[in-house]
Amino acid sequence: MSASQVRVTEIKRLARRLSKKQTGWRRHLHMYPELSTAEHKTTAYLKKEIRKIGLTQLPISLKTGILAELRSGSPGPTVAVRTDIDALPVTEMTRLKFKSRHEGCMHACGHDVHMATILGTAALLAGMKESLSGSVRFIFQPAEERPPGGARPMIENGALDGVSAIFGLHVDPHLPTGKISLRDGVTMSSVYDFDLEIVGRSGHAARPHECVDAIVVASEVIQSLQTILSREVDPITPALITIGRIQGGAARNVIADHVTLTGTARTLCKKQSRRLPGLIKKTLSGICRARGADFDLKPIANYPILENKPGINRLYRKNFTALFGPKKVQDCDQTLGGEDFACYLQKVPGAMFRLGVQNKKIKADKPWHSSEFIADEQSMYYGTALLTAVVLDFLESHH
Repeated sequence: MSASQVRVTEIKRLARRLSKKQTGWRRHLHMYPELSTAEHKTTAYLKKEIRKIGLTQLPISLKTGILAELRSGSPGPTVAVRTDIDALPVTEMTRLKFKSRHEGCMHACGHDVHMATILGTAALLAGMKESLSGSVRFIFQPAEERPPGGARPMIENGALDGVSAIFGLHVDPHLPTGKISLRDGVTMSSVYDFDLEIVGRSGHAARPHECVDAIVVASEVIQSLQTILSREVDPITPALITIGRIQGGAARNVIADHVTLTGTARTLCKKQSRRLPGLIKKTLSGICRARGADFDLKPIANYPILENKPGINRLYRKNFTALFGPKKVQDCDQTLGGEDFACYLQKVPGAMFRLGVQNKKIKADKPWHSSEFIADEQSMYYGTALLTAVVLDFLESHH
Protein backbone atom coordinates (compact mmCIF):
# COMPACT_ATOMS: atom_id res chain seq x y z
CA MET A 1 0.00 0.00 0.00
CA SER A 2 1.08 3.59 -0.63
CA ALA A 3 1.28 6.06 2.25
CA SER A 4 -1.99 7.68 1.11
CA GLN A 5 -3.75 4.31 0.97
CA VAL A 6 -2.57 3.49 4.48
CA ARG A 7 -3.95 6.80 5.74
CA VAL A 8 -7.30 6.24 4.03
CA THR A 9 -7.60 2.77 5.56
CA GLU A 10 -6.66 4.05 8.99
CA ILE A 11 -9.11 6.98 8.90
CA LYS A 12 -11.95 4.65 7.92
CA ARG A 13 -11.02 2.16 10.62
CA LEU A 14 -10.87 4.81 13.33
CA ALA A 15 -14.08 6.49 12.16
CA ARG A 16 -15.92 3.16 12.19
CA ARG A 17 -14.59 2.33 15.65
CA LEU A 18 -15.88 5.68 16.92
CA SER A 19 -19.42 5.14 15.58
CA LYS A 20 -20.97 3.78 18.80
CA LYS A 21 -19.70 6.66 20.92
CA GLN A 22 -20.66 9.13 18.23
CA THR A 23 -24.20 7.75 18.12
CA GLY A 24 -24.39 8.29 21.88
CA TRP A 25 -23.34 11.90 21.51
CA ARG A 26 -25.89 12.48 18.78
CA ARG A 27 -28.78 10.86 20.63
CA HIS A 28 -28.13 12.82 23.82
CA LEU A 29 -28.01 16.08 21.86
CA HIS A 30 -31.16 15.12 19.99
CA MET A 31 -33.06 14.38 23.19
CA TYR A 32 -32.20 17.71 24.77
CA PRO A 33 -32.43 20.38 22.06
CA GLU A 34 -32.28 24.07 22.88
CA LEU A 35 -33.30 27.16 20.95
CA SER A 36 -31.01 29.85 19.58
CA THR A 37 -28.96 31.74 22.22
CA ALA A 38 -30.40 29.42 24.91
CA GLU A 39 -28.10 26.48 24.24
CA HIS A 40 -26.75 26.42 27.81
CA LYS A 41 -26.97 22.70 28.56
CA THR A 42 -25.86 21.88 25.03
CA THR A 43 -22.79 24.04 25.55
CA ALA A 44 -22.08 22.42 28.93
CA TYR A 45 -22.35 18.93 27.43
CA LEU A 46 -20.07 19.82 24.54
CA LYS A 47 -17.50 21.34 26.90
CA LYS A 48 -17.44 18.13 28.93
CA GLU A 49 -16.82 16.01 25.84
CA ILE A 50 -14.25 18.46 24.48
CA ARG A 51 -12.26 18.20 27.70
CA LYS A 52 -12.27 14.40 27.39
CA ILE A 53 -10.98 14.66 23.84
CA GLY A 54 -8.20 16.97 25.00
CA LEU A 55 -8.96 20.19 23.16
CA THR A 56 -7.97 23.59 24.52
CA GLN A 57 -10.96 25.88 25.07
CA LEU A 58 -10.53 29.51 24.04
CA PRO A 59 -12.19 32.34 25.98
CA ILE A 60 -15.24 33.99 24.42
CA SER A 61 -17.71 36.57 25.73
CA LEU A 62 -20.82 34.73 24.56
CA LYS A 63 -23.01 32.82 27.03
CA THR A 64 -23.39 29.88 24.64
CA GLY A 65 -21.14 28.40 22.01
CA ILE A 66 -17.53 27.25 22.17
CA LEU A 67 -14.21 27.88 20.50
CA ALA A 68 -11.79 25.01 21.03
CA GLU A 69 -8.44 24.20 19.52
CA LEU A 70 -6.27 21.17 18.86
CA ARG A 71 -2.64 22.28 18.87
CA SER A 72 -0.05 19.96 17.44
CA GLY A 73 2.95 21.77 18.83
CA SER A 74 4.52 21.78 15.37
CA PRO A 75 4.53 24.89 13.16
CA GLY A 76 1.89 25.10 10.50
CA PRO A 77 -1.37 26.80 9.52
CA THR A 78 -4.58 26.92 11.50
CA VAL A 79 -7.78 25.60 9.93
CA ALA A 80 -11.29 25.86 11.31
CA VAL A 81 -14.17 23.36 11.35
CA ARG A 82 -17.62 24.74 12.17
CA THR A 83 -20.86 23.29 13.48
CA ASP A 84 -24.07 24.98 14.55
CA ILE A 85 -25.60 23.89 17.87
CA ASP A 86 -29.15 25.28 18.10
CA ALA A 87 -32.52 23.62 17.49
CA LEU A 88 -35.88 24.76 16.14
CA PRO A 89 -39.24 25.64 17.78
CA VAL A 90 -40.82 22.46 16.37
CA THR A 91 -42.71 19.73 18.25
CA GLU A 92 -41.18 16.38 17.27
CA MET A 93 -43.62 13.88 15.76
CA THR A 94 -41.26 10.97 15.14
CA ARG A 95 -41.37 7.67 17.03
CA LEU A 96 -37.67 7.58 17.79
CA LYS A 97 -36.78 6.20 21.21
CA PHE A 98 -34.49 9.19 21.66
CA LYS A 99 -36.98 11.80 20.43
CA SER A 100 -36.90 15.28 21.93
CA ARG A 101 -37.64 15.52 25.65
CA HIS A 102 -38.23 19.25 25.30
CA GLU A 103 -41.78 19.96 24.18
CA GLY A 104 -41.91 22.38 21.28
CA CYS A 105 -38.20 22.11 20.53
CA MET A 106 -36.49 19.76 18.08
CA HIS A 107 -33.31 19.22 16.12
CA ALA A 108 -35.28 19.25 12.88
CA CYS A 109 -32.40 20.54 10.76
CA GLY A 110 -29.70 18.06 11.71
CA HIS A 111 -27.55 20.23 13.96
CA ASP A 112 -27.28 17.30 16.37
CA VAL A 113 -25.69 15.30 13.54
CA HIS A 114 -23.40 18.24 12.77
CA MET A 115 -22.23 18.46 16.40
CA ALA A 116 -21.58 14.73 16.72
CA THR A 117 -19.73 14.70 13.40
CA ILE A 118 -17.47 17.57 14.48
CA LEU A 119 -16.86 15.94 17.88
CA GLY A 120 -15.90 12.78 16.03
CA THR A 121 -13.54 14.70 13.78
CA ALA A 122 -11.93 16.31 16.83
CA ALA A 123 -11.53 12.90 18.50
CA LEU A 124 -9.88 11.32 15.44
CA LEU A 125 -7.53 14.25 14.90
CA ALA A 126 -6.62 14.35 18.59
CA GLY A 127 -5.49 10.75 18.26
CA MET A 128 -3.22 11.81 15.41
CA LYS A 129 -1.89 14.90 17.17
CA GLU A 130 1.74 13.86 16.96
CA SER A 131 1.59 13.67 13.18
CA LEU A 132 -0.11 17.05 12.70
CA SER A 133 1.55 20.29 11.66
CA GLY A 134 -0.38 23.34 12.78
CA SER A 135 -3.68 23.68 14.63
CA VAL A 136 -7.35 22.88 14.16
CA ARG A 137 -9.95 25.26 15.61
CA PHE A 138 -13.43 23.90 16.26
CA ILE A 139 -16.27 26.41 16.15
CA PHE A 140 -19.43 25.33 17.99
CA GLN A 141 -21.66 28.19 16.91
CA PRO A 142 -24.93 29.19 18.59
CA ALA A 143 -27.98 30.76 16.95
CA GLU A 144 -27.74 29.71 13.32
CA GLU A 145 -31.52 29.35 13.09
CA ARG A 146 -32.50 32.75 14.45
CA PRO A 147 -31.42 36.13 13.10
CA PRO A 148 -29.18 38.02 13.43
CA GLY A 149 -27.28 34.70 13.74
CA GLY A 150 -24.29 33.57 15.71
CA ALA A 151 -21.56 33.61 13.06
CA ARG A 152 -20.66 37.29 13.32
CA PRO A 153 -20.49 37.23 17.15
CA MET A 154 -18.19 34.19 16.95
CA ILE A 155 -15.99 36.01 14.42
CA GLU A 156 -15.88 39.03 16.75
CA ASN A 157 -14.71 36.64 19.48
CA GLY A 158 -11.74 35.54 17.41
CA ALA A 159 -13.11 32.44 15.68
CA LEU A 160 -11.15 33.21 12.51
CA ASP A 161 -8.06 34.84 13.96
CA GLY A 162 -5.07 33.35 12.16
CA VAL A 163 -7.25 30.86 10.25
CA SER A 164 -6.17 29.89 6.73
CA ALA A 165 -9.30 27.94 5.70
CA ILE A 166 -12.66 26.88 7.11
CA PHE A 167 -14.66 23.70 6.53
CA GLY A 168 -18.39 23.24 7.09
CA LEU A 169 -21.15 20.75 6.43
CA HIS A 170 -24.92 20.52 6.31
CA VAL A 171 -27.04 17.40 6.27
CA ASP A 172 -29.22 16.84 3.20
CA PRO A 173 -32.32 14.61 3.46
CA HIS A 174 -32.62 14.58 -0.33
CA LEU A 175 -29.22 12.90 -0.72
CA PRO A 176 -28.68 9.20 0.12
CA THR A 177 -26.37 8.30 2.98
CA GLY A 178 -22.87 7.59 1.72
CA LYS A 179 -22.85 10.51 -0.71
CA ILE A 180 -21.99 14.20 -0.56
CA SER A 181 -22.80 17.08 -2.88
CA LEU A 182 -20.72 20.11 -3.79
CA ARG A 183 -21.13 23.35 -5.69
CA ASP A 184 -18.49 25.94 -6.54
CA GLY A 185 -19.27 29.62 -6.13
CA VAL A 186 -22.75 30.95 -5.35
CA THR A 187 -24.69 28.19 -3.61
CA MET A 188 -27.07 29.73 -1.06
CA SER A 189 -28.83 33.09 -1.10
CA SER A 190 -28.36 36.31 0.76
CA VAL A 191 -30.92 36.88 3.52
CA TYR A 192 -32.47 40.22 4.45
CA ASP A 193 -34.91 39.59 7.31
CA PHE A 194 -37.06 42.49 8.48
CA ASP A 195 -39.82 43.45 10.91
CA LEU A 196 -42.35 46.01 9.79
CA GLU A 197 -45.03 48.02 11.58
CA ILE A 198 -47.73 49.90 9.69
CA VAL A 199 -49.18 52.73 11.80
CA GLY A 200 -52.62 54.09 10.96
CA ARG A 201 -55.45 55.73 12.95
CA SER A 202 -58.22 53.71 14.58
CA GLY A 203 -61.91 54.39 14.76
CA HIS A 204 -65.35 52.91 14.16
CA ALA A 205 -65.72 50.52 11.24
CA ALA A 206 -68.82 52.48 10.15
CA ARG A 207 -66.75 55.68 9.72
CA PRO A 208 -63.67 54.63 7.74
CA HIS A 209 -63.23 58.12 6.27
CA GLU A 210 -62.19 59.36 9.73
CA CYS A 211 -59.50 56.68 10.09
CA VAL A 212 -56.39 55.28 8.44
CA ASP A 213 -56.93 51.54 8.13
CA ALA A 214 -53.59 49.85 8.86
CA ILE A 215 -54.91 46.49 7.65
CA VAL A 216 -55.85 47.87 4.23
CA VAL A 217 -52.49 49.64 3.97
CA ALA A 218 -50.69 46.44 4.99
CA SER A 219 -52.55 44.44 2.33
CA GLU A 220 -51.54 46.97 -0.31
CA VAL A 221 -47.93 46.80 0.90
CA ILE A 222 -47.87 43.00 0.67
CA GLN A 223 -49.13 43.04 -2.90
CA SER A 224 -46.77 45.83 -3.94
CA LEU A 225 -43.73 44.08 -2.49
CA GLN A 226 -44.35 41.29 -5.00
CA THR A 227 -44.41 43.88 -7.78
CA ILE A 228 -40.80 44.71 -6.91
CA LEU A 229 -39.88 41.20 -8.05
CA SER A 230 -42.03 41.21 -11.18
CA ARG A 231 -41.20 44.74 -12.39
CA GLU A 232 -37.98 46.02 -10.77
CA VAL A 233 -35.79 42.90 -10.69
CA ASP A 234 -34.43 41.17 -13.78
CA PRO A 235 -36.86 38.25 -14.29
CA ILE A 236 -34.05 35.76 -14.86
CA THR A 237 -32.58 36.58 -11.42
CA PRO A 238 -33.60 34.22 -8.58
CA ALA A 239 -35.15 36.43 -5.88
CA LEU A 240 -38.07 36.41 -3.48
CA ILE A 241 -39.83 38.53 -0.89
CA THR A 242 -41.99 36.65 1.58
CA ILE A 243 -44.17 37.98 4.38
CA GLY A 244 -44.33 35.10 6.83
CA ARG A 245 -46.50 36.64 9.54
CA ILE A 246 -49.07 39.41 9.86
CA GLN A 247 -50.86 40.53 13.02
CA GLY A 248 -53.31 43.34 13.56
CA GLY A 249 -56.77 44.40 14.64
CA ALA A 250 -58.80 44.05 17.82
CA ALA A 251 -62.45 43.64 16.84
CA ARG A 252 -64.62 43.28 13.77
CA ASN A 253 -66.08 46.76 14.13
CA VAL A 254 -62.85 48.61 14.94
CA ILE A 255 -60.49 49.85 12.26
CA ALA A 256 -56.97 48.79 13.18
CA ASP A 257 -54.43 51.47 13.95
CA HIS A 258 -51.38 49.24 13.55
CA VAL A 259 -50.33 46.02 11.88
CA THR A 260 -47.05 44.15 12.34
CA LEU A 261 -45.45 42.01 9.67
CA THR A 262 -42.32 39.90 9.51
CA GLY A 263 -40.65 39.09 6.25
CA THR A 264 -37.57 38.00 4.37
CA ALA A 265 -36.00 38.98 1.05
CA ARG A 266 -33.55 36.65 -0.68
CA THR A 267 -31.55 36.48 -3.86
CA LEU A 268 -28.57 34.74 -5.48
CA CYS A 269 -27.44 37.97 -7.17
CA LYS A 270 -25.02 40.30 -5.37
CA LYS A 271 -26.37 43.38 -7.16
CA GLN A 272 -29.97 42.60 -6.21
CA SER A 273 -28.89 41.76 -2.67
CA ARG A 274 -27.69 45.34 -2.33
CA ARG A 275 -30.82 46.77 -4.01
CA LEU A 276 -33.65 44.88 -2.32
CA PRO A 277 -33.62 46.65 1.09
CA GLY A 278 -33.83 50.04 -0.62
CA LEU A 279 -36.61 48.93 -2.95
CA ILE A 280 -38.61 47.59 0.00
CA LYS A 281 -38.23 50.89 1.86
CA LYS A 282 -39.14 52.93 -1.23
CA THR A 283 -42.33 50.90 -1.74
CA LEU A 284 -43.35 51.27 1.89
CA SER A 285 -42.71 54.99 1.85
CA GLY A 286 -44.78 55.59 -1.27
CA ILE A 287 -47.81 53.58 -0.17
CA CYS A 288 -47.87 54.90 3.38
CA ARG A 289 -47.49 58.51 2.25
CA ALA A 290 -50.35 58.07 -0.21
CA ARG A 291 -52.64 56.55 2.45
CA GLY A 292 -51.71 58.82 5.36
CA ALA A 293 -50.00 56.04 7.33
CA ASP A 294 -46.58 55.76 8.90
CA PHE A 295 -44.25 52.79 9.01
CA ASP A 296 -41.30 51.49 11.00
CA LEU A 297 -38.96 49.13 9.14
CA LYS A 298 -36.40 47.27 11.26
CA PRO A 299 -33.71 45.13 9.62
CA ILE A 300 -33.23 41.94 11.67
CA ALA A 301 -30.63 40.04 9.70
CA ASN A 302 -28.49 40.60 6.64
CA TYR A 303 -26.55 37.48 5.64
CA PRO A 304 -24.36 37.52 2.54
CA ILE A 305 -24.58 35.09 -0.35
CA LEU A 306 -22.82 31.82 0.45
CA GLU A 307 -19.99 31.29 -2.03
CA ASN A 308 -17.90 28.13 -1.87
CA LYS A 309 -14.24 28.28 -2.89
CA PRO A 310 -13.48 25.80 -5.73
CA GLY A 311 -10.11 24.92 -4.17
CA ILE A 312 -11.73 23.72 -0.94
CA ASN A 313 -14.34 21.78 -2.90
CA ARG A 314 -11.53 20.06 -4.80
CA LEU A 315 -10.18 18.90 -1.45
CA TYR A 316 -13.60 17.51 -0.50
CA ARG A 317 -13.98 15.75 -3.85
CA LYS A 318 -10.46 14.32 -3.88
CA ASN A 319 -10.62 12.97 -0.32
CA PHE A 320 -14.18 11.61 -0.44
CA THR A 321 -13.35 9.77 -3.67
CA ALA A 322 -10.18 8.36 -2.10
CA LEU A 323 -12.14 7.20 0.94
CA PHE A 324 -15.29 5.82 -0.64
CA GLY A 325 -14.72 5.47 -4.35
CA PRO A 326 -15.96 7.23 -7.50
CA LYS A 327 -19.52 8.38 -8.21
CA LYS A 328 -20.13 9.26 -4.55
CA VAL A 329 -19.94 13.01 -5.12
CA GLN A 330 -22.90 14.80 -6.71
CA ASP A 331 -23.54 18.35 -7.83
CA CYS A 332 -25.43 20.53 -5.36
CA ASP A 333 -28.28 22.72 -6.60
CA GLN A 334 -28.47 26.39 -5.77
CA THR A 335 -31.09 27.32 -3.18
CA LEU A 336 -32.75 30.43 -1.79
CA GLY A 337 -32.16 29.03 1.66
CA GLY A 338 -29.72 31.06 3.73
CA GLU A 339 -26.83 30.13 6.02
CA ASP A 340 -24.72 32.40 8.19
CA PHE A 341 -21.74 30.16 7.42
CA ALA A 342 -21.53 32.63 4.55
CA CYS A 343 -20.19 35.22 7.01
CA TYR A 344 -17.09 33.09 7.63
CA LEU A 345 -16.57 32.66 3.90
CA GLN A 346 -16.35 36.44 3.48
CA LYS A 347 -13.28 36.39 5.73
CA VAL A 348 -11.34 33.23 4.83
CA PRO A 349 -11.40 30.61 2.05
CA GLY A 350 -13.77 27.75 2.72
CA ALA A 351 -16.75 25.73 1.57
CA MET A 352 -19.76 23.88 2.92
CA PHE A 353 -20.53 20.40 1.64
CA ARG A 354 -23.87 18.62 1.82
CA LEU A 355 -23.85 15.31 3.71
CA GLY A 356 -26.38 12.71 2.61
CA VAL A 357 -28.62 11.49 5.43
CA GLN A 358 -31.45 9.96 3.41
CA ASN A 359 -32.47 6.37 4.13
CA LYS A 360 -36.04 5.58 3.11
CA LYS A 361 -35.98 2.25 4.99
CA ILE A 362 -35.96 4.16 8.30
CA LYS A 363 -38.14 7.01 6.96
CA ALA A 364 -35.18 9.36 6.85
CA ASP A 365 -36.54 11.25 3.87
CA LYS A 366 -38.51 14.18 5.32
CA PRO A 367 -37.41 17.74 4.52
CA TRP A 368 -35.51 20.10 6.79
CA HIS A 369 -37.62 21.68 9.55
CA SER A 370 -40.27 18.96 9.36
CA SER A 371 -41.65 17.65 12.67
CA GLU A 372 -40.96 14.17 11.22
CA PHE A 373 -37.37 14.89 10.22
CA ILE A 374 -35.07 11.88 10.72
CA ALA A 375 -31.38 11.66 9.81
CA ASP A 376 -29.60 8.39 9.12
CA GLU A 377 -26.94 8.11 11.83
CA GLN A 378 -24.64 6.18 9.49
CA SER A 379 -24.00 9.50 7.77
CA MET A 380 -21.78 10.63 10.65
CA TYR A 381 -19.18 8.03 9.73
CA TYR A 382 -18.88 9.48 6.23
CA GLY A 383 -18.82 13.08 7.41
CA THR A 384 -16.22 12.41 10.11
CA ALA A 385 -13.92 10.47 7.79
CA LEU A 386 -14.11 13.20 5.15
CA LEU A 387 -13.45 16.12 7.51
CA THR A 388 -10.56 14.27 9.14
CA ALA A 389 -8.98 13.54 5.77
CA VAL A 390 -9.50 17.07 4.47
CA VAL A 391 -7.95 18.68 7.55
CA LEU A 392 -4.93 16.37 7.34
CA ASP A 393 -4.57 17.01 3.61
CA PHE A 394 -4.73 20.79 3.99
CA LEU A 395 -2.28 20.95 6.91
CA GLU A 396 0.21 18.67 5.15
CA SER A 397 0.12 20.62 1.90
CA HIS A 398 0.37 24.08 3.52
CA HIS A 399 2.86 23.65 6.37
